[in-house]
Amino acid sequence: MTEETKTDLPPDRIAIDPASEFFNADLLQRGIAIRFKGKQRRDIEEYCISEGWVRVQAGKTVDRQGRPLTLKLNGPVEAWYEDIGEGAPINKA
Repeated sequence: MTEETKTDLPPDRIAIDPASEFFNADLLQRGIAIRFKGKQRRDIEEYCISEGWVRVQAGKTVDRQGRPLTLKLNGPVEAWYEDIGEGAPINKA
């Protein structure tokens, strides 16, 4: 795999919550598309490709600090950058 291809693959794990250690604003600005169990999803809060799971918000329910409660769903996860367009390299397990 070339260096250029490595930079075109999204990370193995990323979160949209700024309090998370896996948050990276620069990468999120590029736009990461997620396919979970064969369907493209836009409601993913966090994902991990190598472990095969995503976190999605559980309705409008929030915890005591006002953060949304999430559900962890298991299955195959694929991610790619939307800014590359058609034929973007896909990071999958």
